[in-house]
Amino acid sequence: MAHQQNPFPAYGYCDSYFVENHDDDNGIYAQAAAERERQRNIAKVQQKALGDELSQLTADEYQEDILDHMEYMEGETMPDINSIEIQTEIQWFMRPYLLDFLLEAHHAFQLLPETLFLAVNLLDRYCSKRVVYKRHYQLVGCASLLIAAKYGDRKERVPTIKELKSMCCSLYDDDMFTQMEWHVLQTLNWQVGHPTVTSFLQLALTEVEFDPEVEHLTWYICENALYHKEFIMVRPSVMARSALALARWILSRPDPHQSEWAGRYEPQVVIDLHSRLPTPSQALFRKYSSHLLSSVSNTTEAFLQRQALMERKEAEANVIAMEQQYLTPQTPQKPGYAVPIGVLTPPITPEHNDYLKTHMYGVQHNMQPRMQACTPTPPPSTMHQPQYTMNFAQPQYIQ
Repeated sequence: MAHQQNPFPAYGYCDSYFVENHDDDNGIYAQAAAERERQRNIAKVQQKALGDELSQLTADEYQEDILDHMEYMEGETMPDINSIEIQTEIQWFMRPYLLDFLLEAHHAFQLLPETLFLAVNLLDRYCSKRVVYKRHYQLVGCASLLIAAKYGDRKERVPTIKELKSMCCSLYDDDMFTQMEWHVLQTLNWQVGHPTVTSFLQLALTEVEFDPEVEHLTWYICENALYHKEFIMVRPSVMARSALALARWILSRPDPHQSEWAGRYEPQVVIDLHSRLPTPSQALFRKYSSHLLSSVSNTTEAFLQRQALMERKEAEANVIAMEQQYLTPQTPQKPGYAVPIGVLTPPITPEHNDYLKTHMYGVQHNMQPRMQACTPTPPPSTMHQPQYTMNFAQPQYIQ
């Protein structure tokens, strides 16, 4: 067998032109590749900016119609809390445990924020229409999360039945997840779409400058509200505006000039949301303590501690003020004079002056001697400075 010679003996031979030991003392090829990559990145940014501008123009044109449709849909897809109240086996104290499970599963699969709110909405709507046994409560939650992820999340992040079964410690078989998923859809008449809190929140935040800390804190407040039954009947639009107002107050953000819709919120809902902040779920607190979510749970805890300290100082100041008020000596007051008992009421003033000549409060007086005792004032003199003298006669008493 003849030996094959190298067809390029002068230059050598290699499988690829770009090899690691290729001589490039000046770095020409590396600079050219970096420049091409930079141009591609600039083109991507320009295309994204153009797409956002076109989307914004379209959204401004149809925003009112979109908002009207979303408000109509949120009324049609609200659960009935009275129907959930009459459940025989599931109780309200079980809800936080299921919410912790769904929260951790949602965070583990890195699903979108609206997926969690949609899953809880599907869960509550199903529980308001069907009798749920305690042993199937977690299965309904898994089916709701699976439907919500398939509806609005990316396909590669949708959890599989095998993964959900593993998270449930193989408590349910594979076909049970499929059957429950179909049963939930059939019960809800295949009406999955629901405008979540995050949908309305995005509408409110498009009018102001982007602030990730405010947005993350609003998510934290809204997800904390999922654990409590008094917020089930609160519409997502009201929840979004009220939670946003509370988040801005906690972070001391100024109230921006927004549209009439975005600026409306329910004061009572804000008060109720604030009252639930001191006792969050530990799973929720750990989730939002991450720096990727601006550590808003730690920020909220610090705010509540400062608020409690201020209230305690104010209470102590009020106690000290009350003690000083009681311990300060008071200026003694003169005792009041009581009207003696038995004094007759004076008679009515008479209408004729002749009555005064003979009677004065029922007593006869001789006024003539007293009138003669008074010396009249002398007339003024023209020769010298007038001097006024008065002679005080001794009073004459009636015998």
